Amino acid sequence: MSFAGLLDIARKDVSLRSDAPQEFHRDHHVDFLDKFQKNKDSYEYVMSESLRVSGIYWCLSALDIMDAMDRVDREGVLEYLRQSRRPDGGYAPAENHDSHLLHTLCAIQILIILDALDECDKDSVADYVRARQKPDGSFDGDESGEIDTRFTMVALATLYLIDRLDAVDGEKALDFVKKCYNFDGGFGTRPGSESHAGQVYCCVGAFAIMGRLEELDLERTAEWLAHRQCASGGLNGRPEKLPDVCYGWWVLASLAMIGKLDYIDVDKHKAFIFAAQDEDGGIADRPGDLPDPFHTVFGTASISLFGHDGLLPVDPVFCMTKRALKEKSFY
Repeated sequence: MSFAGLLDIARKDVSLRSDAPQEFHRDHHVDFLDKFQKNKDSYEYVMSESLRVSGIYWCLSALDIMDAMDRVDREGVLEYLRQSRRPDGGYAPAENHDSHLLHTLCAIQILIILDALDECDKDSVADYVRARQKPDGSFDGDESGEIDTRFTMVALATLYLIDRLDAVDGEKALDFVKKCYNFDGGFGTRPGSESHAGQVYCCVGAFAIMGRLEELDLERTAEWLAHRQCASGGLNGRPEKLPDVCYGWWVLASLAMIGKLDYIDVDKHKAFIFAAQDEDGGIADRPGDLPDPFHTVFGTASISLFGHDGLLPVDPVFCMTKRALKEKSFY
């Protein structure tokens, strides 16, 4: 790591180069994602098998936001999802892997983006999600038993998108999330865990899906989120951490859900995202790093939240276009 990089870590922020991009390079990002999804012999593609279904969602959602779905091999994606469907009703990241809630939600999102939800066996998916709920209302992600508030939001989002919210105990689910609500306005992974922007997004999202946002102290949560903005304009996930493009989405989407997106400096954050773009396409976690589909979709979605020519409006709960969600869009 360079001496300049060490200084950035010491002050928990990054510096934007004076010659950093000043606008959003949509066409370069479309080409980047197109190459990523088609080059199945690349090291990055081969090594990402354990995340494959999620990776397909990242690519497709970003392409949909950029109104470039003509680059997608629709039938190829659908066949991959068929191979990833497991007998327990859930979806795995790849054919020879186990099902997981995260990939199950991503599979449903992909089917909706492709207007192919009729390929989903909604009852078996609902049965799978129901089996993941614990007696205290929490959810684990798979058979390993890991409990995390991410999985609460993922479970509720999956069921909402397939019209099966009544398959689980929603009251108990929110009761568990409330136990993870901290004095500072943030949420943790479990009761007593440190507040994190990703968990705030998941927990606020869970309350939004259930139509219960009024039960939260929205002002206190908005203030915690607003304090995530660094001098560079980027947003971090928790105090004393470097800003990251994906944390920007967790913070911005949470603020959008509660109607307080104006709590951050929009222009400075857009400049941070622009600076994180690669000249050959794709967006990195922060300026100077290598781009990837994960940060590309969340950087693109963040720009869309502000309104931007060439980008379709995005729903902050699901990180999907309102066009794809149709009547299921919240905002």
